[in-house]
Amino acid sequence: MDSMSAVDRGAAVPGVDIVDLTRSLVDIDSTTGRESECGRLLAAYLRGRGYLVTEQRVDDSRFNVIANSGTSPSVVFSTHFDCVPPYFGSRVEGDRLYGRGSCDAKGILAAQVAAAERLRAAGESRVGLVFVVGEERGSDGAVAANGAAPAGCRYLVNGEPTDNRLGIATRGILRVRLRASGRASHSSYPELGESAIEKLVDALVQLRGIELPSDGALGRTHYSIGLIGGGVAPNVIPAAAEAEVMFRTVGDFSDVRRAIAPLERRVAIEHVLDVPPVTLTTVPGIDAAVFPYTTDIPFLARWGKPLLFGPGSVHDAHTADESVSIAELHAAADQYVAIARALLE
Repeated sequence: MDSMSAVDRGAAVPGVDIVDLTRSLVDIDSTTGRESECGRLLAAYLRGRGYLVTEQRVDDSRFNVIANSGTSPSVVFSTHFDCVPPYFGSRVEGDRLYGRGSCDAKGILAAQVAAAERLRAAGESRVGLVFVVGEERGSDGAVAANGAAPAGCRYLVNGEPTDNRLGIATRGILRVRLRASGRASHSSYPELGESAIEKLVDALVQLRGIELPSDGALGRTHYSIGLIGGGVAPNVIPAAAEAEVMFRTVGDFSDVRRAIAPLERRVAIEHVLDVPPVTLTTVPGIDAAVFPYTTDIPFLARWGKPLLFGPGSVHDAHTADESVSIAELHAAADQYVAIARALLE
């Protein structure tokens, strides 16, 4: 990065330097809960280019950035600017831009801004921008943004890494917490206690053998155990243990709840979060595919019919060396322009 930031250059240049804007955003730690500084940079950048910007409060420190050109939008580009931990800054090596959020989703955001600017330069003012916090940890930003949707917005083009393909459908999620209870005792007399960890392990082993729902287009429900904990010391029989399990669902979450109900003989099942699968709008002439992950789209329904599109691969998102192709970022800006024009026609 040189000494002049993307914000400083915002009003001075006719086009958007996608790499520069992406790096400006990536070089701010905006892991979920810490988005404020990144939001301020983004809002200042858009104001510097003449957008009407709303900083929509989500909590005491975090806010969404919602912008338009003075006209109520018919199409909005949307993505998130929070990231998963751990944070690391940007660098460029050859055609690839590295850094936390470069792929998911700050490069996408920069490509969307570049596309909106190109459309505006061509006289198209009906395109807005909706950039939210909190996507990686429950979509509280999207929930808030849904209440700010103006009447008449017809299409939401949400950005996630899709290898520059449109989404046909996405999976949902069901997140549950498994809680095991036992009785503490001195480990030299295990018969006087009851191990909550052993109960939890038995439940997780049982989960492996449960038949989960499937769908012809989205495939079979799968899951991951993302968090696990329990016990207080190695010489104490543990009285409590828990694990969080994330199911990637292909239908109604209640089907999964019914399937895992037998686990309740060993553990309590606490419902944490559910997001339904989504069927998406497509545009003729652009490659499309089904994607196994979940997005903010179910929480942004008031912004119009949903589309999903973005540069980068989900296989690079959330990794220890997250990156995105610079050529793909520029190609995405072209495609965002084409998608918006097709929808506005």
